[in-house]
Amino acid sequence: MIGEVSFDGVFVPTLLVLALVAMALCFVLTRLIGAFGLYRFVTYRALVDLSLFVLLLGLLSVLVPHLGYPL
Repeated sequence: MIGEVSFDGVFVPTLLVLALVAMALCFVLTRLIGAFGLYRFVTYRALVDLSLFVLLLGLLSVLVPHLGYPL
């Protein structure tokens, strides 16, 4: 996963693009977890949110090259 993504001539690091996608997915998942009331089983909500973001970022960084995107 080396390289950059070009948006109208502006080069953006690949990890930044994946982090933004992971942040959006994390936002959606935390809203779903909150809607179903699953946070009542967790002691530290912020730690769960951070862990979810790190897991999503790792999953995206592994899966995106296998999907055929040249990131």
